Parts: sequence; C-alpha cells; structure tokens
Amino acid sequence: MSEKKTDTNAIGLSRTDYRGERSTLCPGCGHNTISAQIITACYEMGIDPHQIVKFSGIGCSSKSPTYFLSQSFGFNGLHGRMPSMALGAAFADTTIKVLGISGDGDTASIGLGQFKHLVRRNLPIVYIVENNGVYGLTKGQFSATAERGLELKHQGQNPFLPIDIAKEALIGNASFVARSFAGDPKQVRELLKAAFSHRGTSVLDIISPCVSFNNREDTLHSYQWGRQHEAPLHDIAYVPTRRAIILDEFKEGETKEVTLHDGSVVILKKLEHEYDPTDKWQALKMLEEAEKNRWLLTGLIYVDPEQPTLYDYLNLSEEPLNRISSEQLRPSQETLQEINKSML
Repeated sequence: MSEKKTDTNAIGLSRTDYRGERSTLCPGCGHNTISAQIITACYEMGIDPHQIVKFSGIGCSSKSPTYFLSQSFGFNGLHGRMPSMALGAAFADTTIKVLGISGDGDTASIGLGQFKHLVRRNLPIVYIVENNGVYGLTKGQFSATAERGLELKHQGQNPFLPIDIAKEALIGNASFVARSFAGDPKQVRELLKAAFSHRGTSVLDIISPCVSFNNREDTLHSYQWGRQHEAPLHDIAYVPTRRAIILDEFKEGETKEVTLHDGSVVILKKLEHEYDPTDKWQALKMLEEAEKNRWLLTGLIYVDPEQPTLYDYLNLSEEPLNRISSEQLRPSQETLQEINKSML
C-alpha cells in the first residue's frame, strides 16, 4: 500500500523525503535493512535531512549512504579515512548532525587507527559499522571481525581471533556503544534514535549478514545464527522530549532510564540480565562473557551522557566557521599588541 501524501512528521516532511536512490546491493543484504531503519528513525524524529551530513569510506557498507537521505549532503572518501573527513566537516559547522557509515574492513582493518582516535576525542557523530565479517566488494576475503575457525569456500579457514568493535569502542572511551542485528529492525531503529540524540560519539556495531559470501548458517554473521543466538540485554524504547513519559505499564524496579543531553529519554526494560549501561566495567565484563559463550549480545552496552565532547574541549563556536565574517575573525590591534608583548 503506497504512503499517503498527507502522512507527514513534526516538521511537515513525508517519509519519501528521507529516501535515497534504489539499492544496488545484493537482495537480502543486511545493509539495506539498516538503510531502511535510518530512513524511519530520521522521519519519526523529525530531523531535517539538510541538517545531516553523511560520510563513508570504501566497501559495500560505504555505498549505503546513496540509498537513504538523498536531500542530505554526503561525501564518499578513501578506505578507512571516513573519521578524518567527518571531523573536518563537524569543525566547520558544529550545528550539523554527522552520520558516518563504515564496515568491518573500513573500521577494523585499515581504519582502526582513525576509529580509535575519533572515539577517544568524543566527536559528536553517529558512527555505524555494518559488520558482516567479509570483504564483499573484493569477493569475500575474511575481515578483521571474522570469527576464528570460520571456513569459506574460496578462502580456506581463518586462523586469527576477531576484533570486537564494541569492545574496541568501549576501551577507546566512546561515550555511547551499542550492538544490534540487522534481523532485529525494531531494536536497530530505537538505538538509532538514541544515537542521534546523544551528544558525543555514538558507535553502533550492527551485525549485517552478507548473503553472497558469508552465508553459512552456522556463522556468527548469518541471519540464521543471529536469530538463534541473539541475547538482548534489555527491551529498549526511545522517548523524545515532546512526549510525556508514562511508565504505568512497567512494574517498579523493571526499568532503567537514561536521560540524554537533549532531554530525550532511553527506557531500558530489564530482561534476564541485571545490567546497568552506565557502568563501563560491567559492560566490559558482559562483552567478555558474551565472547566466551558465543552470544550475539545486543542492545545499549554503554552510555555516558555527561562526557565532554571535542567541541567542549576546544570551545568551538556554535556559528559555522564559513559564516563568520573576516571582521569577527581578525584580531584587534590591542589583541595583537598583547600577543606580541607575550613573546618578548
């Protein structure tokens, strides 16, 4: 059923205004599901597409920005160098929302150094890793996140331990770390909403099955394995500031609320885990336990809404740098004299 033209969000835009070009990725690719949830999350939150700038590197994941938010500015750069480009754009205009799309090769291999330095600086960015464990564009070689012992038809057996992107982000001092599964679109959507509202680096490691090259049903990055082994930490719901927060349906002691910088609230409903996402040591312990037990642990793993951002450290102007006049930028004679005196 086609969408009615009268169906608009809080800023008067339809869902169509958030779409992109038709995907050229393989039918069934998890990346397409993630793109669909980015569209839905931005539409439901009423984010103006012109306020988002998209960045990506190289790989199947880095083609994804073409398939959503066609009215947003975007730049597709070099392999593993997306963080540098995103940081430059963010410095030029601190009012924009920066969205980085990467993959497990783009982030965990050639781009690992840039990734680690980005998260430790806490640049305000939503950083999505579409993680499928293979290099899809170059015919399915193992990536750095492929599990040890994985056997693929043309690649043999992987002898190396995998890099855990969520763990790397947590150790690197990212202020928001989450993991999800492309086969769980509701969770992906709610985590995206929380990430867009967080003021800092929001890392979302999303297991995104490759149906062409990493398609064995017993592998960590497959749909079948993900559905059978997903272990959510909690049910998650995002509540924007414009809605009243009503918790009557929950019993006392069953929820954990995290208020984000903009006043929105993430409500975590306890499942079988006694888990506090604001406790970094508990988050690390849970990731270690999940690795030992081969659980696909999903949900909001860690968040610190109070951690200062790179903007705070450098006291950056809220006015975009390219809109500041030369008169405002040029030091006065008195200031120049003071600087010269200080160098004597």
